[in-house]
Amino acid sequence: MRTATFGQRELARARYAVAAVFAVHGAVTGSFATRVPWIQDHAQVGAGQLGVALAFPALGASVAMPLAGRISHRFGARTALRGLMALWTMSLVLPSLAPNLLTLCLALFAFGATAGMADVAMNALGVEVENRLGRSIMSGLHGMWSAGALLGSAGGTLAAHLGSDARLHHALAAAVLTVLGLVACGWVLDLQPTENEDPPPRFALPPRPALLIGAVGFCAVFAEGASLDWSAIYLRDELQTSAGLAAACTTGFTLTMAVARLAGDKVVDRFGAVRTVRVSGVLATAGGLLIVLGGHPAVAMSGFALMGLGIAVVVPLCFAAAGRSGPNPSQAIAGVATITYTSGLVAPSAIGTLAQLTSLVVSFGVVTVLSCGVGAFAGVLRPGEKDRPRISSAAAAVPDPRP
Repeated sequence: MRTATFGQRELARARYAVAAVFAVHGAVTGSFATRVPWIQDHAQVGAGQLGVALAFPALGASVAMPLAGRISHRFGARTALRGLMALWTMSLVLPSLAPNLLTLCLALFAFGATAGMADVAMNALGVEVENRLGRSIMSGLHGMWSAGALLGSAGGTLAAHLGSDARLHHALAAAVLTVLGLVACGWVLDLQPTENEDPPPRFALPPRPALLIGAVGFCAVFAEGASLDWSAIYLRDELQTSAGLAAACTTGFTLTMAVARLAGDKVVDRFGAVRTVRVSGVLATAGGLLIVLGGHPAVAMSGFALMGLGIAVVVPLCFAAAGRSGPNPSQAIAGVATITYTSGLVAPSAIGTLAQLTSLVVSFGVVTVLSCGVGAFAGVLRPGEKDRPRISSAAAAVPDPRP
């Protein structure tokens, strides 16, 4: 991409614009997730068929993510993000229109493909803004995604409570979110390729640094997926708690993740990405040990909260590291995103299968071991660089736009 000089005000504005894009992206996910039961009934599919269909978003994302870099090269970063975000927000209506399993799978494939391409494009722009500011912002951006998902979920919960048709709900939500996304995209950095810059390949294996960084992200997302989907069941089945207390455990896990992401940038700026992730791995491992060995609901709930606190900033820092790992940031980010999406797809079913063969305690023992890997391999997040972020004199002159 062409190197351009941006003023203090433009960089600050671009940061807030990317944060808004992250929030809109999360809101689409939250709006969809809350209406899955309605979509299942409308498509007349059973639990097993729904499980098959819900694998298609990750499949679509994995196939389409490598294309995001080429699209950005062809149209420029701002125009590409505007188009990809519009496709993503409008694709929200597709699953609720599906009348059967086949059309639902196709709709979810398109839904995941647009989500993945928009995800790569917005993370690439987030990394670019972070580099130009000379301070960490990726954790906060992913915190905004979580906040957007929470708002989308709240709207979906209200719509479901009122008994509204998901087709109407998603059409209205898609219209609003498309407008918000287009407005936000109008203020992001308008990066253009240089005249002699070759376009990235349509499909290519991720570079080696991205594979190593993706491995750290895989461990974190596996722990996240396992905790989100199985924490309530763990408390109910293993520790015989009430359904309300079990649900509160999942809520606590989600809350600690969101808070940690929103506050994580200041920690990264102070201690650097590598040391932050090493400590994060220790916290997540300690949380896993409390879950597995505690034997009491309060101890297990504390463990899940600690797990959320530990893994919250890992994936944002993996994207940031991928964006600085080589000459083609979009390709590296796409590689890391594909690996983490795969982890999110594999984790829930892997935990369930292992629990059926052994127990949930053993399953979360595996999660604890993977959490150790987060801290043990944290060094790959800053290959060839010092742990402490480097801030240029020009970047240091830019005031912090955060409140």
